[in-house]
Amino acid sequence: MAARTGRTPPGPARTRTHARTRARTRTRTRTRTRTRTVRTLALAAVTLLALGAACDTSPDEDAGPTGAPSTGPVRSPFTGETVPRDRPVLAVKLDNAPGARPHAGLEAADLVHVELVEGGLSRLMAVYSGRLPSEAGPVRSARESDLELLRQFGRPALAYSGVRSALQDTLDRAPLFPLPPPKAPGAYFRSAAHAPPHNLYLRPGRALRAAPGASSARDIGFRFGPAPEGGAAESHRTVRYPAARFGFDWSADRGRWLVSMDGSPARTGSGERLGAATVVLQQVTVRESRYRDVAGAVTPYLETVGSGKATVLRDGRAYDTDWRRPSADDGTAFTLPDGQRMEFARGPVWIVYVAR
Repeated sequence: MAARTGRTPPGPARTRTHARTRARTRTRTRTRTRTRTVRTLALAAVTLLALGAACDTSPDEDAGPTGAPSTGPVRSPFTGETVPRDRPVLAVKLDNAPGARPHAGLEAADLVHVELVEGGLSRLMAVYSGRLPSEAGPVRSARESDLELLRQFGRPALAYSGVRSALQDTLDRAPLFPLPPPKAPGAYFRSAAHAPPHNLYLRPGRALRAAPGASSARDIGFRFGPAPEGGAAESHRTVRYPAARFGFDWSADRGRWLVSMDGSPARTGSGERLGAATVVLQQVTVRESRYRDVAGAVTPYLETVGSGKATVLRDGRAYDTDWRRPSADDGTAFTLPDGQRMEFARGPVWIVYVAR
């Protein structure tokens, strides 16, 4: 006779009850597991964000290229504006005789250098990096002092129509990519817009294909930010060369100094006024160079290395500053009388070299 245990064998109803209990237990276990996983992932995300904030290396908006993030747009060291990263530097020598106006592409230049040349006339050197125009010109010849001026850009590309044969060896040794027509033939064309010799034009994008190693924009000493205190109210300023004249009129509506040349408004090919956010009137030593033009006139040499005085025009005011460029490889720092750096307005900068 079998021993009695006091237990009743489980019936079908009880078996179903146990199955439902086990199912609910498994469901609760999976729910708790998912909850723990979500919480763990959320905590990890918060930790990563905190670490990112602690290690953030995003630069001040006016920091130079070395402090910039590795991707995305940056602040141009030439204009203070947001531009694509790692754009090469292209300088273009432009004719500025009355027969060469209006210029093509000058409105797209980051920097415009106004230079004294033979006979008291002027030439322009436009520097492009942030954006390139489809055309630039008329293009004319380079000068010896251009080589010193361009050293601050590293190894930029230089588009020009030619140089005196005596200067060719010096130019070939200079740290730049020379791009006269023979070295970038597909980049140049003759335009019917002007009569010779004012009709040689450049396609900048094609020119840069012949200089794939041209330096990217880098710090050349400029700083951008709010206008400093002080300065004198200024609505117009005129700069005179022996045979050329430049005027700068402040336009509060446009936030620009509107440019005039030889008493006439300077315009783009489409008729818009040329303007600059900041105008620098930089006093430099002007001496005779070793070279002469085809007519025998001595070519002036502008010494842009050294120190001196400058007037900076921005926001309808004029600021007396000191400038200093220790060597040709350095940029130029502009300081106020109290020793603080002079901050420029964001936008195109025109630098006019004036004999002291």
